[in-house]
Amino acid sequence: MPIPQIETSPVGNERDLHRFVMLPWKIYRGDPQWVPPLIGDTKNMLRPAKHPFHRHAEVALFLARREGEVVGRIAAILNLRHNEFQEEKTGFFGFFESVNDPKVSGALLERAAEWAREKGMDRLRGPASFSTNEECALLIDGFDSPPCVMMPYNPPYYATLLEAAGFAKVKDLVAYNLTRDDANEERLRRLSEVIAQREQVVIRPIDRHRLMEEVDLFNVVYNQAWEKNWGFVPMTEEEIVHMAKSLKSVIEPDLVLFMQKNGNTIGFAMALPDLNQAVKHANGRLFPIGLLKILWHARRIRKVRVLVLGLLKDYRGRGLDVLLYMHLYRNGLRKGFNEGEFSWILEDNVAIRRPLERIGARVYKTYRFYERPL
Repeated sequence: MPIPQIETSPVGNERDLHRFVMLPWKIYRGDPQWVPPLIGDTKNMLRPAKHPFHRHAEVALFLARREGEVVGRIAAILNLRHNEFQEEKTGFFGFFESVNDPKVSGALLERAAEWAREKGMDRLRGPASFSTNEECALLIDGFDSPPCVMMPYNPPYYATLLEAAGFAKVKDLVAYNLTRDDANEERLRRLSEVIAQREQVVIRPIDRHRLMEEVDLFNVVYNQAWEKNWGFVPMTEEEIVHMAKSLKSVIEPDLVLFMQKNGNTIGFAMALPDLNQAVKHANGRLFPIGLLKILWHARRIRKVRVLVLGLLKDYRGRGLDVLLYMHLYRNGLRKGFNEGEFSWILEDNVAIRRPLERIGARVYKTYRFYERPL
């Protein structure tokens, strides 16, 4: 009996784009931890006219078929801004999904590698959908709970598929979890009081009525505070505005904090309600009743994700991060939240990991970036 051939082809029209976006419903059928993404948002992210990432990047989408059936997908990505900032020649792959067949995943990854090689790249890294500023890395540990908002999720066998295709670890990321039962509240309170008295800083919530001005302040802190991090690429002003507009309706002002000293902004922290807990009930569609389901279940969200916390270089190592954590913790409890995820954090970022562990947080998920030379 002949072995079915795997065919890979570019996404060339709206029908193919729909197949590309809908494939996860086949891959994750029956998986209770998977959170279906919103179909319309995913399509718009992949349309060059709809998402600002495409202004400084090239993206090619590919489908894998076996006997005519779509069984895998991948995006090959050339992020010009990353390569300029990091002084690399790195191609990326993202939006990777595959049935548990190394022939399918191997064909997709080789197609992405060929595309990146033709662009002059010397390595292929991923997954990144699209970059470290969006969902990135592969979940390798912590499959017993659903992903937080804007964090990836995948079947456990994906790591085996990537390694079978010649990919190896380049960097791990970790996610910490903290519940009120585990939090060392007394230690956190004592530390924050000492630091607040010593540093004399002001912490204030975001002003949603001055959103664009606040976005400008965030931009300055973000691009300075993270510039030395592995894999970091500065967001363009257009990307930051796009992100702010998409999050405007879901942010809790008391969970988006600016730290100031002598009138200057020196730090920033942002936590978001884990909207995934509500979005999963819509099964990818807002209409006709998906939006109502999201609004109904959003009232019961009790978890947040702390996705950004950073300080300008001259203010690190002085405990100011603990002060931001304390404000987020207190404000979160007052809003009815009793659990938080801190993600993601580089495995070797001891300066961030130690304070979290001291207040009772524990690593509960690990993600991995893979890479293969071209």
